Amino acid sequence: MVSVWLLRLALLVMAGAVSACGTGAPSAAGVTAAVRQPGINCAPFARELSGVALYGEAADWWGAAAGRYGRGRAPQIGAVLVLPRQERLPSGHVAVVSLVLAARQIKVIQANWEEDVVDEDQLVVDVSEHNDWSAIRVWYPPVNQMGEHTYRASGFIAPPLPVTHAELARAVAAATRFAMDTTGRPPPRARRYAANP
Repeated sequence: MVSVWLLRLALLVMAGAVSACGTGAPSAAGVTAAVRQPGINCAPFARELSGVALYGEAADWWGAAAGRYGRGRAPQIGAVLVLPRQERLPSGHVAVVSLVLAARQIKVIQANWEEDVVDEDQLVVDVSEHNDWSAIRVWYPPVNQMGEHTYRASGFIAPPLPVTHAELARAVAAATRFAMDTTGRPPPRARRYAANP
């Protein structure tokens, strides 16, 4: 079972890398950029970048989105991937989908997957048995390969407005800055600011 799963994962990563070869598109592996930002947390950063106005711990976003935002199992650019509490993620985790590479491969922009780092276009692979994004693995930059752990995923919270990869990329610096502001509960503003600096 494990060897079949590892073979499927290797084929997915290779397929993504081959499909991007020679096209000028981002490769399927790794991370495009990483910026150190001491004290950054995933939830305020994802809120600022995605425009999804949810507060509290990342693990609570899935339930808080019910009736306010669309939720589902299919990734789309700008959606928030929600990971519930689990052994390695006691507060859960959220990340913003930046690219959809294939049915089982996406890239995300996220904060604090690596402590105090904002990563852009980090590879995430669906390794669920039923191809429903209920189990994932994430590229881990310190070892420059897919992480060895499988994480449970709740699903994707749809963005309030459509967004492109370029718009997300332009808003990363503003989202990082605004995510560090812990006074009050202002509405997400990074994408609006990035569009009109």
